[in-house]
Amino acid sequence: AAGIPVKERVKVSQNWRHGRCRRETVLKWKCKQVASFFSSFLMPWMELDGEYLYLSQAENIQAYHLCAEGTGLQRHPQAIFSGHQEDVCRFVLVNSHIVSGGGDGSIVLHKIHGSYSVKFSAHEQEVNCVDFQGGLIVSGSRDRTAKVWSLSTGRVGQCLHTVQTEDRVWSIAISPLLSSFVTGTACCGHTSPLRIWDLESGQLLTCLGTDFHRGAGVLDVFYETPSLLLSCGYDTYIRYWDIRTSTRKCVQEWEEPHDSALYCIRSDKNHMIASGSSYYGVVRLWDKRQTRCLQSFHLSSPTSSPVYCLRFSTTHLYAALASALHVLDFTAS
Repeated sequence: AAGIPVKERVKVSQNWRHGRCRRETVLKWKCKQVASFFSSFLMPWMELDGEYLYLSQAENIQAYHLCAEGTGLQRHPQAIFSGHQEDVCRFVLVNSHIVSGGGDGSIVLHKIHGSYSVKFSAHEQEVNCVDFQGGLIVSGSRDRTAKVWSLSTGRVGQCLHTVQTEDRVWSIAISPLLSSFVTGTACCGHTSPLRIWDLESGQLLTCLGTDFHRGAGVLDVFYETPSLLLSCGYDTYIRYWDIRTSTRKCVQEWEEPHDSALYCIRSDKNHMIASGSSYYGVVRLWDKRQTRCLQSFHLSSPTSSPVYCLRFSTTHLYAALASALHVLDFTAS
């Protein structure tokens, strides 16, 4: 927000609060159908980095240049990062590196500005989630393990710890202090879907919360600070944890009003939270100081799609659905 005049900042802030925005579908792609009992759809993931938006589509990650004016982005990718044999499940963008986990059980590391890339076999089944900080990668898989990997010279791709989670791992994040990491699991084989592990030893440090219902899996986690953590998932709640205060009970929670699972979550590390629901592409904005949802946007009616991933800047919100990328532009008058 540094380069935006004060008057414009006030207008944009009011637009967020009142839900005034211009909506645009900036990219479309075909859903992928598999000839089996189950239909498989693309589950895109994305990251924002200054002038670029990185979006996973099938087995590739594509970098799109954001237009300086308006909502758009250039329709043709500036760069394509490949290496997986199956769909990219999740990826992170840290310090000009992309680390991705795929349905082929592998992890791929790309350097954005250069041809350097490394691929290594990580799990027996798909890598559902990854994070990368301080020269370490953490990964979580359907194979009911989380692993810590070294990226130091001479040890790239070496597994330092394997954590038995007893459950499919849906989400994972390294603490900003680089001392621990959190796993969000399916809550089927183990009663606690949110657990924090020591990064150096791989030992369990603590479980967050009690009395979760079976199947209350955690699909996304987000650290605001080393002690403040947001989580969301199948049980329709956003939870805000302060590890300094209590590990048994969250300090705040918000319930999705239409009883939908929540696929993704982000905050501005201040008062605002954005969440993506499992039906009709519903994006909701929340104010931590209020109990009810501030605004909601339905992006995929009449066909229904989850919001698989969302990211926002000071002025725009990007939401990736099964077959399209939608942008909400809050600079609109």
